[in-house]
Order: sequence, then C-alpha cells, then structure tokens
Amino acid sequence: MTSLLETRYRAVLRLLPAYYRREREEEMVETYLWDVDQETQDQSRPTLGEVASVVALAVRSRLGAGGAPRRYAVLGSAVRLFALFAVLLQAASALVDRVLGLTWASTRGGSQWDLFMDGFTGHGVWAGVSGAAQWFLPLLWTVAYFALLRDRRRLAQASALVAALPALLPLADLWARDFAPSDSAYVVAAAVLAWSSALALCAAHHRDAPPAALPAGAPGLVLAACCVLMGGSVVALPGGVDTVWALVTCYLVTALAWLLYRVRGESRVPASEAAALAALGLLLLAVRITAVYPWLDLLPGALRVGVLTQAAALVALTAVLAVVSGRDLLSRGT
Repeated sequence: MTSLLETRYRAVLRLLPAYYRREREEEMVETYLWDVDQETQDQSRPTLGEVASVVALAVRSRLGAGGAPRRYAVLGSAVRLFALFAVLLQAASALVDRVLGLTWASTRGGSQWDLFMDGFTGHGVWAGVSGAAQWFLPLLWTVAYFALLRDRRRLAQASALVAALPALLPLADLWARDFAPSDSAYVVAAAVLAWSSALALCAAHHRDAPPAALPAGAPGLVLAACCVLMGGSVVALPGGVDTVWALVTCYLVTALAWLLYRVRGESRVPASEAAALAALGLLLLAVRITAVYPWLDLLPGALRVGVLTQAAALVALTAVLAVVSGRDLLSRGT
C-alpha cells in the first residue's frame, strides 16, 4: 500500500522531466523512504532541503547536457550561450563606460572632475556607498566572463550575481517614489537584463554542463573587439548618445557578423546559438525602447534617427534569428 509520504515524494518528483523520472524515480523514492519508519510515513512530509534539491535537479536536467533528449540538450546549450553572450556584452559595456567617463572627467577641467566625484561624495553615506557600488560592481562582469571561460564556475556565478546587484538599487529608489519617474520602465528592463544574465549563468552552467566556449575567437580578443566597437560607436556619433547605444550597436554588429559567418561556413546554423542570440536581442530591444521612449521628442535629429534605426534593426535581426532557430529545430525534430 502506498503511504502518504511516498505520494508526497512522487508529487515533488513530478518537477523533474519525464525522461529523468522514467530512469530514476523508483530509485529516488526508495532512497527517500529508506530510513523512515513505516508507522510515521503518513505523518511525515519531504523536508525543505529535499524539495530544494529536487528543484535544483529539475533545473539541471531540463537544461541538459550529454545524454539528455535533444530538446533539453538544445535548451541547455541555448541558455548557456545566452548567459555567455550577455555577460560578454555587459562586461564590455561596463569597461567602455568607465574608461570613457574617466577620460572625459580627467581631461575637461576641474569642473568636470568635480561633477564626476559628486556621484560619490557630498550626499551622505548611503548615497556615497550606492554611487560606489553602481560604479565599481559592474566591473565584475569582466571577472565573470573570464572565469566562465576558464571553467571556474563558482567564481563566475558569484561575480555575475554581485555584478547584477547595482541594477536593483534604482529599483529601490523607484519603489520609494511609488514608480513615479518617467524612466521606471527602463530601470525595470535593465534589471531584467542583468538578472536574467546572472541567473542563466548560475542555472545552466551547472556541474554536469560542458565547459563554456566561444563559438569563435580567443576570449581576450573578443572582449577587446567588443570594447573597441562600443567605444568607437560612442565617439563617432555627434550630439551624444544614451546609455544603451554602445551595447545595442555591439550586439547588432556581432550578431549579424556571426549569422553571416555561419551561413557561409555551414549548411545549418546551430539552433542553440541562434536561439541564444534571439533571446538576448529581445531583451535588448526592451531596454532600447524603454530607454528612449520617454525622451524621443527631445532628442536631436541625428540621435533620434539613430536610436529608431537601432530599434528597427533589433526587431528584424531578432526575428531572423528566431526563424533560423525554429527552422533548425523543426527540420531535425525535437
């Protein structure tokens, strides 16, 4: 006769994908019930630790690696690549933004330097700590990027989580102001981008996953190329740019170059790579639109044309990548 505790364990195990339950469910139930007295099983429940371990196993098995059914293997590969691409872009963006900011502040006279330092001093301890965190912590995206590609997963995960923390500080300010500012949608979108990147890295690069690797190029050269591209895009546009311009420009150029490289070099474009880039493009589109929409009427003509062109290019490229990914999945079956 099935005890109530066994029924509860089986209910928790339904979080696991069907292929994994077919192979391991009976063994896992037997292990869970091994040292539980038969007379107390109807009064017992799975512990929080056991439930948490099943949830973690469900994530790992759905973001599969070798041996998993194809749809789970493709999903796992896509999420791992999404995390890698997103961390790369945010690492380059953090480096370029700070290098250009320091260069501008240190070469434009004392007034600009005072304005730069005003973000850290003169407004109280909390404001100073918040300003320092938002300036320094995003640099940890670079640590996460190199640690991930050197297969130091714990360091990469911790660095990404800490690097994403500054994205929560504007949310706290918005909460205190009842989400009144006009840029509230942008703050939310930027936080979603940062935390989806960090959580995808933690979830998909689990202990059973293969080591992370770029589809092409050495890690240092790829990061340097992204930095040069971002910095050049900022310097080249007259009239100034917003905080998203360089990030989106780099994504558009690199994703388009990757797509052309794959199309010319292979008969099929890998579905996982196309899906990862499409997901990243969709998030960047949300950030692009929310960053510019409240101020669109106030932008200079050249910048307005530029950001609208970026948004249109993001829509087109994301759609193409989604179609490419879906076509590959349908042609091979799931």
